[in-house]
Amino acid sequence: MATDVRIPPLGESVTEAVVARWFKQDGERVDADEPILEIETEKAAMEITAEASGRLQIVEPVGARVAAGAVVARIEAEQPAASTPSTQDRPVQAPRAPAPPPASTPPPASTPERERPRVVEPAAAVATARAAPEERPQPAPERSPQPTAPAEPRRLRRVEDETERVPMSELRRTIAARLVEAQRQAAILTTFNEVDLGELLAVRARYRERFKTAHGVDLGLVSLFAHATVLALHEFPIVNARIDGTDIVYHRRVHLGVAVATPRGLVVPVVRGADTLTIADLERAIADLATRARGGKITPDELAGGTFTITNGGVFGSLLSTPLLNPPQSGILGMHKIQERPVAVGGQPVIRPMMYVALSYDHRLVDGEQAVRFLVRVKEQLEDPTRMLLEV
Repeated sequence: MATDVRIPPLGESVTEAVVARWFKQDGERVDADEPILEIETEKAAMEITAEASGRLQIVEPVGARVAAGAVVARIEAEQPAASTPSTQDRPVQAPRAPAPPPASTPPPASTPERERPRVVEPAAAVATARAAPEERPQPAPERSPQPTAPAEPRRLRRVEDETERVPMSELRRTIAARLVEAQRQAAILTTFNEVDLGELLAVRARYRERFKTAHGVDLGLVSLFAHATVLALHEFPIVNARIDGTDIVYHRRVHLGVAVATPRGLVVPVVRGADTLTIADLERAIADLATRARGGKITPDELAGGTFTITNGGVFGSLLSTPLLNPPQSGILGMHKIQERPVAVGGQPVIRPMMYVALSYDHRLVDGEQAVRFLVRVKEQLEDPTRMLLEV
């Protein structure tokens, strides 16, 4: 009996996927719940596991475009091995008469050395053995140096020999299309500010181990930024809204997208109801989504429905950037590298851990004043972490 391997539902507005790679060869044995296939959609890459054990029969090759529900392979159940008949089922045979003892024979006489068979040696070995030391080839006498012709000028290889052409993955094509769409359809503007993270880092260092012991997760910077962002979005709901035709759609919940870099490209899984979660819950949710996104185990539904996005270029060393919107969202917050630099505090220069933050927003919907005040509110809560606790 064969079990069909089908493409699962691909999520909202996604109609087809591309077979990215098979983890097993055609005809190879697979076990139940073992990953056998990776597919790519316009939003993410995901793995498909075997529902049964058996021999894999591949139907759709790598590169094939398949719709949800399509059969891409079959798993043939292996036939059980034939059982060995029991002793009860075997026919009873009459006992055989004992065989007469063999006649005693004298032990073989030792073979004289001259009568022993000779071992034929390979010709190459014989030739080597016969070669005497004095017969080794002598080095040729030195010759006067011959004039050499002038070296030809170095020629560059053709450009075709130094390039490699590969098709873009479905995910990369979608990323490219959406970025162009965002710039073409929205009036994107970016406002910047800088945050003194000295107090936040001190609080994090002071309570990090207690936090980990109490909640079982680390106290990460992204979750602290996420919490400050959620509180600021409550105060400025227009930044959490979107345009739909001639209407403004306000979201009553904050579904926070967190950009994650994966080997296949950037994906933005969504933390549902981020405004209802504690800092520990945010840390747990963000870590889980990031891990599964990098492992290609994120589902299409977990990439849809975001209302605002956070991206952290600081992990790669970015000091300042202008993040692009994730349509149809109207705002994205960019984090950057923490850098110690001199700033004026109370009229005196001091060295503080500073970070530039950037808010890109759709100017069709969000006014400059609203964008600046939103970013200032995020800054104030991060510079005075007590405000996040008291929500003031």
